Amino acid sequence: MDKGPMDKSPLEEGIVTDFAKEMSYGDYLHVNQLLSSQHLLSGHHDEMLFIIIHQTSELWMKLMLHELTAATEHITEGRLEPSIKMLSRVVRIQQQLVQSWNVLATLTPSDYMEFREKLGNSSGFQSFQNRLIEFALGQKNQQLLAVFRHRPELNETMMAALNQPSIYDAAIGALAARGLPVDESVLNRDWSETYRINDSVESAWLTVYRDVHAYWDLYELAEKLVDIGSQQQFWRFNHMSTVERIIGHRMGTGGSTGVSYLKKVVDQPFFPELWTLRTKL
Repeated sequence: MDKGPMDKSPLEEGIVTDFAKEMSYGDYLHVNQLLSSQHLLSGHHDEMLFIIIHQTSELWMKLMLHELTAATEHITEGRLEPSIKMLSRVVRIQQQLVQSWNVLATLTPSDYMEFREKLGNSSGFQSFQNRLIEFALGQKNQQLLAVFRHRPELNETMMAALNQPSIYDAAIGALAARGLPVDESVLNRDWSETYRINDSVESAWLTVYRDVHAYWDLYELAEKLVDIGSQQQFWRFNHMSTVERIIGHRMGTGGSTGVSYLKKVVDQPFFPELWTLRTKL
């Protein structure tokens, strides 16, 4: 019986096929390790979805932190242009993270309850990278570090991040460096505290927005921060709504009030003056 045509075209002459002594794609990316890191604790089909969504989210968060750290350094040193490219990439990463909740939302309450008890007290609340992102964006709370005390090396990393200026602190420093008046109490504040709105900072940003040609780089930086703040709020909201869809108003596995806690978090904006000034332009 004729089974139809088969493609018997040879490989292109230059394609490498012998990797006995050469580094392959899988070697470079450690694909075997990545694909063997999904350890299901139940026999339920959908636990694989749950694990992979959270693992890939952590990978995106790692890249997001990589970009935020470098962008903050550039801003601090007065190099705004390269920071803009990095922050544009951060926004694209955030969009991937937001979309991940839509995939997880295909998990039904009945599906989740099949393996929820296997999670014990493990919870996204304990994601140290998510906490580092919040610190990098200016929302800090030392009490949240209690869940990392069992890992001294990680606790040390978290404490160091708590006491470093956020990207918004760096942006405010850039305003002052350009001669815009900013209160000294803001420029030399306690970096371990969540940033609080300040009239002098709002006035400085208003100056930038009212003369964008003179302050184009600062204006562009501000708009990138607005993009990031918006996407982070989208991520929080999708997180909250996905959790509500899957577990309702049950307590979280980590002991939080679940949806009630996440709703409070959604109400905490980033970069406050960049929002308040919009009603005054």
